[in-house]
Amino acid sequence: MNRSIARRLALMFALVALFVFTLVGAGLFAVLRSQLESHLRESLDDRAQIARLICNHGLTPEKWRMSREKLTDMTPPDRSTVYAVTSIEPSYNYGKPIEGTIIKTLPGGYARVRPVGGGADMLTTTVSIPGYSTRPPMQLQVASSYMPNIRTMRVFGFALAALSALGSLAVLLLSYSVTRIGLAPLTRLTRDASAVSPNNRSQRLNTASLPHELNDLANSFNGALERLDGAYCRLESFNADVAHELRTPVTILIGQTEVALTRNRSVDDLRHTLQSNLEEFERMRAIINDMLFLARADQGERATGLVEVSLAAEVAHTLEFLEIPLEEARVQARLQGDAVAHVNRSLFGRACTNLLMNAIQHCRPGAQISVRIAREAEQVRIEVANPGEPIEPAVLEHLFDRFYRVEASRTNSRENHGLGLAIVKAIAEMHRGTVSVQSANGVNTFAFSVAASRVESVGQPARANVPESAAANAQNASVPGAASYSSLVKGKSA
Repeated sequence: MNRSIARRLALMFALVALFVFTLVGAGLFAVLRSQLESHLRESLDDRAQIARLICNHGLTPEKWRMSREKLTDMTPPDRSTVYAVTSIEPSYNYGKPIEGTIIKTLPGGYARVRPVGGGADMLTTTVSIPGYSTRPPMQLQVASSYMPNIRTMRVFGFALAALSALGSLAVLLLSYSVTRIGLAPLTRLTRDASAVSPNNRSQRLNTASLPHELNDLANSFNGALERLDGAYCRLESFNADVAHELRTPVTILIGQTEVALTRNRSVDDLRHTLQSNLEEFERMRAIINDMLFLARADQGERATGLVEVSLAAEVAHTLEFLEIPLEEARVQARLQGDAVAHVNRSLFGRACTNLLMNAIQHCRPGAQISVRIAREAEQVRIEVANPGEPIEPAVLEHLFDRFYRVEASRTNSRENHGLGLAIVKAIAEMHRGTVSVQSANGVNTFAFSVAASRVESVGQPARANVPESAAANAQNASVPGAASYSSLVKGKSA
């Protein structure tokens, strides 16, 4: 069940108001009770003072009878105030002292007594009157009932509770209306957000009219829309590129097969057709494998099986495998620098192969490819630089995109389907690194980075798991070796 924010806030405000009203009411109740009891003591003192003067005038039995009549006249009909006089002379006694349980003794000789037989509590005070002439010493007790105070406190309590309840109800209703008005920007924000659809991906929330508290939420939502829009565009482009890339080999396969079926063919012709078809199938398999690899990378997959190695030695092994394409292109490669990092050797070699093949394919004969390894803070940067035609700035930012080609009709487009640099970027991100490209002064530099090992020897590049021969060969332009590059390039197309 969905809960209304306005109702929840209104209920919370009402509960807070009820709590405040209760605290204020309790304080007022305590103050009123204290004041009423103080007034009761003051009234009792006044009555006791008057009764004492009356008793002082009863010096003789005749005058005492007059004093008793005055005390009787001072006693109210509801007996909320009573007087009692006790003496050793029975003729000077008046009334009956209050008897019962003393509930509380108060300063100044006061006592709160609960009478025997029930009734309201009484506040009593006792005054000693010394004897004079023929009048004996007397004890004057004056008692006033708490009933008026109790009735006042009861009425005040009922009124206070009713007013608190009505006040809380008023706060509930008013706060609900005020909250709905205050949440109007959120309602507009919800309405704008619901208008966003796949057919209207460019729409964004208007943050100009929103209060400060909702700005961060709206900006975050707009940022999420931007990322989703970008992902959606990339997905559309990716699907179109995949369809385009797969359509070419499929079309070739269909065409060659149809041609082969038009008439009887010799075994050699059929073998040639099958070999050509096999090449197209290999190309399709490479595209699919690369697509699956990039899909796993998009899902946040990290490199596993990391080992601490010398990156210079790993690059030297890659150069050794690429000896043949280097010789065919009539270019040389020079390696500089070294650093230690935890990498997946297979993935790292694949990234280096893709960058080097990219440099070989775009390098003039007789030129030199420079490979540089350097540590920068917590990253190790691997740069591959080659002389070449300047690359436009608008093109640089797309070179690591999937299926991107500067020239769609370049000569080796069938061997390279535009995923090599995208795979380099994915491998760098799987190693918590980045990629970059620069084109300046006739030199194009492609680079990727990986997270560096935390501890290295000061003043010397650290090496781990590297034979001395490989470390020495890492500084050569190319290292002779018997292995061919074709086995390495398969599945690692640049």
